[in-house]
Amino acid sequence: MSSPRRTCPVCAREIAVVGGRYARHDPPGRRVSYDLVSCPGSRRSAPLLATEPRLFDPEEPPMEGQQQLF
Repeated sequence: MSSPRRTCPVCAREIAVVGGRYARHDPPGRRVSYDLVSCPGSRRSAPLLATEPRLFDPEEPPMEGQQQLF
């Protein structure tokens, strides 16, 4: 299963969000040397989504023929 992706606030790349933080990633562009350098936006806390995804809409009326469970 893939992780949700959001835009990094520093480099504006689409980065996976794991455990509420942006995954470690390189800054955009080519490397000048062989040194590994992470983007300053790596491992930053990702903002929460405005609304949580829902499986069912509570305002939607029950479908015809649907019975109560209990």
